This record gives sequence, C-alpha cells and structure tokens, in this order.
Amino acid sequence: MEQNVLPGMQQDTTPMSMKDWFITLLISYIPLVGFIMLFVWAFDSTTNQNKKNWAKASLLWMLIGIGIAILLFILFMSAFIGTMSSFE
Repeated sequence: MEQNVLPGMQQDTTPMSMKDWFITLLISYIPLVGFIMLFVWAFDSTTNQNKKNWAKASLLWMLIGIGIAILLFILFMSAFIGTMSSFE
C-alpha cells in the first residue's frame, strides 16, 4: 500500500483520545463548518490517519445519502406528476 507522506515526514497513526474524538465530532456536527472540516481532515497530509479515514468515510456516507435523496425525490415527483396528470 502506497503512503502519501513527504520524505522526512512521519505519518501520525497514534490512537486518538476520547477528548480528541469528542472535539472532532462536536466540530463535525456544526452545519457548514463541519462539512468544510471533513474535507480538511480527509485530504490534509498532517491529519491523524484515524481521523483522515473517518472523515473520508463520513464524506462517502454523505454522498450516498445525497444520491438516495435525489433518487427518492425523482421517484416521488414522477409519481406526483403522474397522479396530477390523471386529473386533467
């Protein structure tokens, strides 16, 4: 597995403490700031590897959720339009 670490830079893989996770989750729950911070944590080379992987997974779940929401919106709108057109 290839590591994206600059020469002479150590990758931080130390376990995060409960306090670190508490602060991380607290920041990620703030509406716009949390979304931006997920990108920062996911793609910054100095971020702890555990936090980086968690941020990438969180962004992936958000993407999946948005995709499902769009599909449901299209499904319900097409059903609504089909129902409304039958009244004409």
